[in-house]
Amino acid sequence: MSLLIRNGTLITAAETFRADILIEGEKIAAIGASLSAPDAEVLDAEGKLVLPGGVDVHTHFDLPMFGTVSSDDHYTGHKAAAFGGTTTVIDFVSQDMPALRQCVEAWHARVGGKAAVDYSFHMNITRIYPDTLAELPTLLEEGISSIKVFTAYNNRLRLPDDDILRVMRVAGKHGILTLMHAENGDVIELLVAEALAQGHTEPIWHARTRPAWSAVEAVLRGAALAGMAEAPLYVVHMNAAGEVDMLAYARDQGVPVMGETCPQYLFFSEEDLQRPDGAKWICSPPVRTPADQERLWQGLAQGTLQAIATDHCPFFYDGTQPIEYEGKRVAIPGKELGKDDFTRIPNGLPGVGDRLPILWTYGVGAGRLTPNQFVALTATQPARIFGLYPQKGALLPGADADIVLWDPSRQVTYGVQYAHHRTDYNLYEGWELQGFPETVLLRGQIIVQRGEWRGRPGMGRFLRRTTGEVI
Repeated sequence: MSLLIRNGTLITAAETFRADILIEGEKIAAIGASLSAPDAEVLDAEGKLVLPGGVDVHTHFDLPMFGTVSSDDHYTGHKAAAFGGTTTVIDFVSQDMPALRQCVEAWHARVGGKAAVDYSFHMNITRIYPDTLAELPTLLEEGISSIKVFTAYNNRLRLPDDDILRVMRVAGKHGILTLMHAENGDVIELLVAEALAQGHTEPIWHARTRPAWSAVEAVLRGAALAGMAEAPLYVVHMNAAGEVDMLAYARDQGVPVMGETCPQYLFFSEEDLQRPDGAKWICSPPVRTPADQERLWQGLAQGTLQAIATDHCPFFYDGTQPIEYEGKRVAIPGKELGKDDFTRIPNGLPGVGDRLPILWTYGVGAGRLTPNQFVALTATQPARIFGLYPQKGALLPGADADIVLWDPSRQVTYGVQYAHHRTDYNLYEGWELQGFPETVLLRGQIIVQRGEWRGRPGMGRFLRRTTGEVI
């Protein structure tokens, strides 16, 4: 089947130009002016922008936490991604068993036939069993070219620094990228114990017990380990001004370290945690201050940060009250579990469907990012870093026809009804947007068109990734 997208304005990471796109089957076959394809179905993009589908490299679907589970699974979360213009997501495999291959197989089973957009996995390394280091290179046989380590969550996810160094040495040798959650677990454990002993249980204490300095220190420590291991490092969900400074310092020293941030750190602050519904904003690491937001924006504009992901991990605000989702009533225990103790509030926010619409209005529209930077940070650079380019994140002949027709003039009062996450709230409820996805294609198939869902469970494919780039 052929599809011809006519009269659109293409936006890539490098340039903006008018052209037609011819799609043959699942791939972009040609890009050029006044293309001719007599038998092709025609999609008129006059007045629209044509973007590559978004690539969100940091998501958590169907993730067990605190006696419940994140409320989006690998269907509902993928559907929400598509409505927001994202067509590729990467989730994390938990190291629940000694053998890494078993862990990966278990996560494939967890996805089952639910996937509605294309997806891949990172592998968490949270414990060193006798064979773990020897097994790391075999992840490449599974199509997984990235792992994640933690410097926080003592006695659960954290590895000591010497084990992180061992892991990074092996990963770097075999072309596997290490991701890092950078906070100081020892400091957090101390401050949490002190806060609870003093009777502090409100959501704001989630931020006060995870201070920015503990993240700043951990980013520099991670960069130092990367330098000693001679291996690349990607720091996830950067949230503090000092982290950007440490990343810039390490990159100036020639250390192959990269960083991402997430929309919540660009738009929200500790003041939101002090609201009556402050639990909605609890995520780890926490949201910070307006000064931190400003430095993160600078880091994006200046190229110190390479990607904007979401860390999508939603929970109901009140899981005792059902919502309707695709004609069924759904209630999943959520943030009410910690109504009397901030340490019991599930850590995570909805965001996979919000990222592109929010960033277009309040990033591009506000003059903080150019349209080309928007595409680079949300699609092209993540695809390059994680071994998906040029299959994903690109408008090029031979690339998958993952394409978003973006209406730059459409005005939307945003919120739950547009986001399509399977949860009972949206962080951006009532925000006024200008510019919104109109049509979304996955490998040449229309899956969203003018607010109508045309996708289905099982149409998403697992992406076997190769070694990516350090940029």
